[in-house]
Amino acid sequence: MSHHDAKTSKPAGALPAAEVHKLSATVEVADGAIVSRTLMKTKGGTVTVFAFDEGQSLSEHTAPFDALVQVLDGVLTVTIDGTEHSLKTGDVVLMPADIPHGVIAPGKVTWMLVMLKAGADD
Repeated sequence: MSHHDAKTSKPAGALPAAEVHKLSATVEVADGAIVSRTLMKTKGGTVTVFAFDEGQSLSEHTAPFDALVQVLDGVLTVTIDGTEHSLKTGDVVLMPADIPHGVIAPGKVTWMLVMLKAGADD
């Protein structure tokens, strides 16, 4: 793993520091596609924004870390352990580690995923 000097480089797509941004405008919906942009990434986790066109989905899977989903604009259906949850703008749900989950967009939607990894010193 390479070491990045925060003063000289930042990951592509990262959110510029000390600037105000409209979160839902940090990623744009593309026809028939899923667009993602990683806003922050550290050893502790990642913050990623997604834009799904109508009907786009991520099939059911598991992840080794807890993840928080927040809908920025639109509606997103999140299935956790077989139960469907309909999230609207401003809603949030925690997807627990090691539990099957998936998402589908009934219409155009932008949403944020905050994944928190357990630290080595926890």
